Amino acid sequence: MTIEVCELTKRFGGTVAVDALSFTVRPGRVTGFLGPNGAGKSTTMRMILGLDAPDAGSALVDGRPYTKLRYPLTEVGALLDATAVHPARSAAAHLRVLAASNGIGASRIGEVLARTGLTGVARRRVGTFSLGMKQRLGLAAALLGDPPVLMLDEPVNGLDPEGVHWMRGLLKELAGEGRTVFVSSHLLTEMALTADHLVVIGRGRLVAEAGTADFVAANSRTDVLVRASDPAALAAALHAAAGPDTPAGITTEPDGALVITGLTGAAIGDVAAAHGIGVHELTTRRASLEEAYLQATEDFVDFYDHAATEETPA
Repeated sequence: MTIEVCELTKRFGGTVAVDALSFTVRPGRVTGFLGPNGAGKSTTMRMILGLDAPDAGSALVDGRPYTKLRYPLTEVGALLDATAVHPARSAAAHLRVLAASNGIGASRIGEVLARTGLTGVARRRVGTFSLGMKQRLGLAAALLGDPPVLMLDEPVNGLDPEGVHWMRGLLKELAGEGRTVFVSSHLLTEMALTADHLVVIGRGRLVAEAGTADFVAANSRTDVLVRASDPAALAAALHAAAGPDTPAGITTEPDGALVITGLTGAAIGDVAAAHGIGVHELTTRRASLEEAYLQATEDFVDFYDHAATEETPA
């Protein structure tokens, strides 16, 4: 089952929160949903789930609006706010209410409690839970109907390192089962480890929709750091080998190391070997998802820290 967003638009007064946004989330992979604060991620998710009505466009799950699904928990599992749970109910009681409202058998409650690591606290009141435990309970609720589609907004908030590692593995496992997994997060390092595909938005508009590796490659530069016995000779040999049609970009660091663009590490090593130049280090440096994201969204950020460039007025 796919999530299809087509020309989705939402205004709040004079503010355009989502602006003719279109993208598709497909099964079998984890799709990360990224964007600066105020980009429209939560509003988009709320419109997909029928919680906000769009001013224009459509958001469909398997070709249907969410509001047309008879038993929605069996088709779409969602976690938007882990704290939106009655604090006096136990974890098991919370899940029983959800199961009864969607025609889900009670046996499923134990299964999702076990999968999210909450079996031992099933009878505890949710009001005593930490935020990380509430995130696990929210995920248990999303999984309750064994849905083919999962939508999770900042699911690792409040989790400790072990919990973050567990969540990463679970999301990959769920996608590997053929589910459509759509996850928003500000933790770019975690998204780099988890997401196979990215939808990036800024000020309500689509910035990029691509595989994670393709997005990084398109929004950053790869170079090769080389330390050689004779940097000048190597630079000259590389210029000659590259030729005018494929020029190599070569700059020299203060310590004498060469930074090279336009040639692969293998090609550089071959040229050095052919000219008898010793190579002490040859490292291909690729940008992180964070660096690529900042490059792609720099024109869409509304809140900057100017402390490094401006003096505070007296």
